[in-house]
Amino acid sequence: MKSLLLVLIAYILAGPLNSFAQSNGKITGKITLVDGQPFGSASVSVVETKQTTLTNDGGQYSFANIPEGSYTIRIQVLGAAQKDLKVTVTAGQTTTANYQLPKENVQALQEVIIGGNKTNKFAKKESIYVAKLPIKNLENPQVYASIPKELIQEQMATDLASIAKNVAGAGIPMVANQGRVTFRSRGFDTEPNARNGVAGAAFAMIDPVNLERLEVIKGPSATLFGTSISSSYGGLYNRVTKKPYNGVGGEVGYTGGSWNLNRLTFDVNSPINESKTALFRLNGATSFEKNFQDQGFANSLTLAPSFSYQVNDRLSLLFDIEFSQAKATSVVRFNPAATPGRKSIADMGFPYNKTFLSNDLPYTTQLLNIFAQANYKISESWTSQTIVSRARSSISGYITALNGRTDSTLRPSVITGYTQFIATNIQQNFIGDFKVAGLRNRLVVGFDFYNNYNDFDRVTVNTTAGTAASPDLKFSNPYAGRISKYKVDSLASKGGTLRKETNRDNTYALYFSDVINLTDRLNIMLSLRANRYKFGGVYNIVTGLTAGGLNGSGTQTGPYNQNNLSQKLGAVYEVSKDHLSVFGNYMNGFFNKSGQTSDGSALKPEHANQLEFGVKADLFDHKVSGTVSYYDIKVADVLRADLTSANGFQIQDGTQLSRGVEVDLTANPIAGLNIVAGYAYNDNKLTKAAVETTGRRPGLSGPPRSYNFWVSYRIPQGELQGLGAGFGGNIASWQYYTNTTTSQIIIPAYTMFDATVFYDQPRYRIGIKVNNLTSEKTWSVRLTPQAPASFLGSVALKF
Repeated sequence: MKSLLLVLIAYILAGPLNSFAQSNGKITGKITLVDGQPFGSASVSVVETKQTTLTNDGGQYSFANIPEGSYTIRIQVLGAAQKDLKVTVTAGQTTTANYQLPKENVQALQEVIIGGNKTNKFAKKESIYVAKLPIKNLENPQVYASIPKELIQEQMATDLASIAKNVAGAGIPMVANQGRVTFRSRGFDTEPNARNGVAGAAFAMIDPVNLERLEVIKGPSATLFGTSISSSYGGLYNRVTKKPYNGVGGEVGYTGGSWNLNRLTFDVNSPINESKTALFRLNGATSFEKNFQDQGFANSLTLAPSFSYQVNDRLSLLFDIEFSQAKATSVVRFNPAATPGRKSIADMGFPYNKTFLSNDLPYTTQLLNIFAQANYKISESWTSQTIVSRARSSISGYITALNGRTDSTLRPSVITGYTQFIATNIQQNFIGDFKVAGLRNRLVVGFDFYNNYNDFDRVTVNTTAGTAASPDLKFSNPYAGRISKYKVDSLASKGGTLRKETNRDNTYALYFSDVINLTDRLNIMLSLRANRYKFGGVYNIVTGLTAGGLNGSGTQTGPYNQNNLSQKLGAVYEVSKDHLSVFGNYMNGFFNKSGQTSDGSALKPEHANQLEFGVKADLFDHKVSGTVSYYDIKVADVLRADLTSANGFQIQDGTQLSRGVEVDLTANPIAGLNIVAGYAYNDNKLTKAAVETTGRRPGLSGPPRSYNFWVSYRIPQGELQGLGAGFGGNIASWQYYTNTTTSQIIIPAYTMFDATVFYDQPRYRIGIKVNNLTSEKTWSVRLTPQAPASFLGSVALKF
């Protein structure tokens, strides 16, 4: 009787629900790109009920409990025209409304990519950051490379230096004492200080745990990016971070290896409201590792939360944070004496496995990058994009260097104290896609404000000189053979070179870039930037005086302002539509300079112009893609010593040339086989400079020739599906550390190979890897010895 009563109650309660469900229907659908790939995070709404949701990583969406009747499904994708689909809902049935985005759309400005190219998984070239417009790689007259997270994962890369092995011409990165890295690009120093297309300066270690991909934009790029994000004449590195997506998932991973490497990572994603318009993702990592040398260690913690919210069918918000802190000892930084003659660092007797330092001389860093973006679809033709980015880095503790006194002696120097860098970037872009006189225009018009503030409170001390080649090197401290905190603190208390100051500058800029389709195959790009730079001066906290930079005579000059224009022109012709294009560009870069010449004239910005031609390809259903280009960069208005001045002034007529060829190839010739390869040739010389360097290749400009490749095969089907192996290498010619008429210091050529074996399944992934298989001895441009063969093992659980 009791059971019968329960059944009766359940039936009575369920009745209204069943009746409600039967009188309502359901709407489902799938949004795809022009090539059939699913499109995640597209905004889909029911106009009449004002319900909104986002498509998941399969491009799918759904609305339940919709009353019978006629409705409008509105699809809003930033960068494409709005699409309204008429549907009729029948009680108790499911109505399907699919939509394929038109051919002219590349991807949404939300920059949420889950699917991507399934054929050639390492060929993910499309970007809305490079041109600040949603245009295809084959339509873009600028050269850029993209290293996706799939390649980073397969190579088990745990730092930016390892990731850059895949970039043609990057060379062995220079790791600074704060853990930050600097690469070579077309013969110039280039740092990874762009983040999601705007300033994200980081004077500290950057963990790649939240990296969606690393974009390497080649050539002077000041027209669209300015110089506030450390874009060099060789280009800039843009870190594209992982964004939330409509789905529940993630993974937890562990990597262990040589020299006590222990690294834990995690990635968790989930919608946080019922309509799945509010999404949250959290990436994080913690690492500890000792140095392969006699002393040295590094440990770090990184947290990178990201939140997105589709407010309505027109407005979307993104909030993204990077926070990290690290404690580590300085890497070896050797500055050999510029003694006469030609010699190699390999023959100088400098100990490869010795640091001359102590583990009680660490530095600590803290990094906080905040990124907020609002996208608003004004109309079918226009979108507003507002971005606020704030980056803060702080360094405290000990920063060390080893300075050569002669060919056989050196003297360590140590910087101790505190340094802080704060950068704020506010950017407003209006992005349009419209026709004028029958010609399609894709236009971005923007305003850019950048504020930079630096704070220094530190002292530099020099210790006793010793013999570098001696295995029992001893300094006057309790620790034989190395510098200690005891000695440094003692010297600092007695004096040293004090730097106690703040400095600041503001940059205001207006820019535009217009891509005009003269035909469906021929387009031209016209871009211009008007830049206003205001240097606030250097405030000496000890004296209370404000001054600017140093002029040629060493006299401090006051705050100053500079104005300049930067242009970018390009043309692309698609020989075979969507498959092969030829391009050319003329681009400009600049750097502001302070001071004055001997006649009292104010200095003007140094600038560089690039002329480049090449070919881009995307062939055989995306199985082969690549770029071949030739570039010619001319740098002018470089400062050099004024030999006619008795007071040591400088003149601004120095020049430099950098010419070369770059090849970038990604291929998937057969199922499971992937190939990434690159070649870079760079002819770099100072054409008008100091007497001792004119006509010579500058030191620290990297190797003239370099090659990189990575070949991997993953079994595509069968019982062993997911089992794979990879092998790659980096090869470079010798290069100069110093190159003058009297002294040349050579960094020898190198050949380094890596290999990996992995097993990747839907719920887990395991892998082992060996870096530098042959334990090749080589050095960065800062003469930091590179690690010999090292072993890595990793395991990740997916959910």
